[in-house]
Amino acid sequence: MSTFLIRDSDRPADMATHAAAARNISGLARALAQGGLMSEYDAETLQTQAQSSGISFVEQVLVGKRMTAQQLAVFASRAFGTPLLDLASFDLDQVQKEHVDLKIAQARRVLPLYRRSNKLYVAISDPANLQALEEVRFKTNLVPEPIVVEDDKLGQAIAQLVEASGATLKDIANIEDLEVGLEDGAPSASIEDEADVEDAPVVKYIQKLLTDAIAVGASDIHFEPYEKYFRVRYRIDGILSEITQPPLVIKDKVASRIKVISKLDISEKRVPQDGRMKLVLTKAKAIDFRVSTLPTLYGEKIVMRILDSAGVKIGIEALGYEPDQQEALLFAIKRPYGMILVTGPTGSGKTVSLYTCLNILNQPGVNIATAEDPCEIQLPGVNQVNVNDKAGLTFATALKAFLRQDPDIIMVGEIRDLETADIAIKAAQTGHLVLSTLHTNDAPTTLTRLLNMGVAPFNVASSVILITAQRLGRRLCTYCRKPEDIPPEALLRAGFSQEELDGSWQPYGPVGCDNCKGTGYKGRVGVYQVLPITDEMRQVIMRNGNALDIAEQAQKEGVRDLRQSGLLKVKSGMTSLEEIEAITNE
Repeated sequence: MSTFLIRDSDRPADMATHAAAARNISGLARALAQGGLMSEYDAETLQTQAQSSGISFVEQVLVGKRMTAQQLAVFASRAFGTPLLDLASFDLDQVQKEHVDLKIAQARRVLPLYRRSNKLYVAISDPANLQALEEVRFKTNLVPEPIVVEDDKLGQAIAQLVEASGATLKDIANIEDLEVGLEDGAPSASIEDEADVEDAPVVKYIQKLLTDAIAVGASDIHFEPYEKYFRVRYRIDGILSEITQPPLVIKDKVASRIKVISKLDISEKRVPQDGRMKLVLTKAKAIDFRVSTLPTLYGEKIVMRILDSAGVKIGIEALGYEPDQQEALLFAIKRPYGMILVTGPTGSGKTVSLYTCLNILNQPGVNIATAEDPCEIQLPGVNQVNVNDKAGLTFATALKAFLRQDPDIIMVGEIRDLETADIAIKAAQTGHLVLSTLHTNDAPTTLTRLLNMGVAPFNVASSVILITAQRLGRRLCTYCRKPEDIPPEALLRAGFSQEELDGSWQPYGPVGCDNCKGTGYKGRVGVYQVLPITDEMRQVIMRNGNALDIAEQAQKEGVRDLRQSGLLKVKSGMTSLEEIEAITNE
């Protein structure tokens, strides 16, 4: 059995303010304030944000980078006199499974470890979370004894137990808490249609596929009918992999059910359709899906894009920007006016980058409007408009309307034509901050793309303040990555300089284990080229410089291209050289 060890004058007005704040905080938040690790105002703010986001106070502190998981665990242990355990050293096989309720474990971040007499020792990151301990007491009829652990290790342990049990989110959630719900305004279907698609096995099967996809971190789900078989694939970390081949006879029922809950016309099977649906996991957690249908030779292919708004709230620090790149981007988005462009291919994370910036800018004193096709992530406090070309609501039309709505910040989903580019540039020149995207390969070609559209060089030079190009690369699995012996010649060909081959760093490569499902990679990280538009760069643009001229000037100013930024990820051991060479296409 493991051994558990404990690690080791205001003015009256201010005092009244602090006392008022203290009355609104409790538990760990109050302890942190009393311990001087944060102000009472900050503690109250974090506690309020956690409640509104539907996450625990500990998770909110960690998301905000206020403390590390280890620092928070050590403090909580000392503040509440509770034993502290390094959960990584605990053998999860010793966990007595009969006392573990996976639903409570995931919802309350509490994990029973072992029983002694009538006491049940439970791992928890917040020992002041009495509700979690009370639920364990009620479920097991034992006295819970809290043991403080680091929150990130607790989450990993719970995930491993869920995976080992073969359970999915559907299995461990109450049926009343997990339901695919129609939003208001869905088109009505006939009774016969409803009876056809409300087939209980098909409904449950689709729910299982959706919840499994969320559990494994998939970004897209593909339902693909062929002549002799029907398959379902998930896109995980940018790679499509086959998950199952359901019976061919249910392909039409699956398509009809998805179309009903996505507010699509189930009688129309000849033309493509686009819709949305929502999967409600808990009262505080819901996932949106963007649905696209496509008529093929043997039925309708359906692709569902998983839109988890939690991704934009993780903070800009988690996206993969290098420190100097992050500083340049934050400086640009805090400018009162100008245009910021994000560029890259489909699926490179442009939407998450834009919405991360909008989340930073989204303050009560700011009016933000966006025009998208379609709106992928819903952000409270932002006025979002879905472009509808058939109804005459184009990007240009929406932009013209925005300028009559007293905006401070405008986000345009994509600049596709000269009319949209002209209006966006005029908005940037007249006191508005404009964010948008373009489909180009890198930052220098973005500028020439605007010029080729017909935008005057002066307008480009006077409006654009920063361009960021990006790609998404797969992260190496930290559990199984291995050192690689790459010849110096190959490293030089990849782009490393001779000075960098000094032996001070070690390249790593993929292996494959249970944690990463044998791929050698788990998760993704952004690779960026951040190009601020300096006075020298404006002169190059005004001289009608081409992409090569702009790239040469960028190199002089110390701007790393995508390959150079990717090589930094290789040096840090975050990803492999093979992955960087694949995504930077050089």
